[in-house]
Amino acid sequence: MADIDNKDQAEMDPADMEDVEEVEDEETVEDGNSKARQLTVQMMQNPQVLAALQERLDGLVGSPSGYIESLPKVVKRRVNALKNLQVKCTQIEAKFYEEVHELERKYAALYQPLFEKRSEIVNAMYEPTDEECEWKGDEEEQLTVSKQEEMKEKAKVEEEKKDEEKEDPKGVPEFWLTVFKNVDLLSDMLQEHDEPILKHLEDIKVKFSDPGQPMSFTLEFYFSANEFFANGVLTKTYKMQSEPDEGDPFSFDGPEIMGCTGCQIDWTKGKNVTLKTIKKKQKHKGRGTVRTVTKTVPNDSFFNFFSPPEVPEKGELDEDSEAILAADFEIGHFLRERIIPRAILYFTGEAIEDDDDDDYDEEGEEADEEEGAEEADEENDPDYDPKKDPNPPAECKQQ
Repeated sequence: MADIDNKDQAEMDPADMEDVEEVEDEETVEDGNSKARQLTVQMMQNPQVLAALQERLDGLVGSPSGYIESLPKVVKRRVNALKNLQVKCTQIEAKFYEEVHELERKYAALYQPLFEKRSEIVNAMYEPTDEECEWKGDEEEQLTVSKQEEMKEKAKVEEEKKDEEKEDPKGVPEFWLTVFKNVDLLSDMLQEHDEPILKHLEDIKVKFSDPGQPMSFTLEFYFSANEFFANGVLTKTYKMQSEPDEGDPFSFDGPEIMGCTGCQIDWTKGKNVTLKTIKKKQKHKGRGTVRTVTKTVPNDSFFNFFSPPEVPEKGELDEDSEAILAADFEIGHFLRERIIPRAILYFTGEAIEDDDDDDYDEEGEEADEEEGAEEADEENDPDYDPKKDPNPPAECKQQ
């Protein structure tokens, strides 16, 4: 039998022999890959191995490629010169933002009369004229004159009926409370017990630091007389800095908030919504008797916004305080830059719709880019066969 096998082997074409050898090699490689996969699975199921692997990967993150270190000394000198130029650019950028702050202060004074009039309308201190109340939308949205007249007449009749039934509301009721509810960043802070208080919020203003003073801005919340606290105005001041860190100048990315201070709220007795009273039962270890103890503990409330954690001059904040301050800074910026200048658009929801449209466009563009990349990959793939594609384009499907 061995002779026959040898004879057959001798008569086989050399090309066939190469095929046999290749198949044998592939089987050997496949067996090796299978064993490697099994070993990998076993390793990944071992917590100690996973921990060591993660530690190794963490050590690699941010590691230099070694390219800069490999440069000749004369080139490294020039790179250092370029970095020194960049530091000077950063210093100029810091001055730029200081002048931007001055411009903000200048234009805040120009905006203020308009914001004052907004407050007067909201709080029924001024009744706008018919001309001021006429809103001219986009030309495409304009109705025909006859349709407008018909709608005006119908609205007038309905208003007259309402006037007969109830008294006309003053100003724009719950203006700022509605704004807060419409903005996720602010509504997340609101609790049900905050709403009756925020119905008394009449206005929010931003006040910038005076010339020559350290950069800062103050949010001023104006309240009408109410049963909850005696303050007419609650304030929150944010201290800012527009100077590159000497130890890390390249991290500079414009002015940043360095700290904030709130104010003391003079709560009416029993009306402090930032605290709540709880009752706990305690059992005596020796006698076994049980007593009820009343404790006052912090309570979730929007008005905690006016009691932020203090930023120590030395040392570091704990993680919870850092998270609170990070969210606080974001809210302060958002109130100053978006809410106060565009309050009416957040009241109507139009600003929110614009934000949603922007997000949708970005997501749509990303999806289009991904789809285009996938199509390009298929076209560039020499082994791609559209007939074998399990999900062919609609126009390629057979009828």
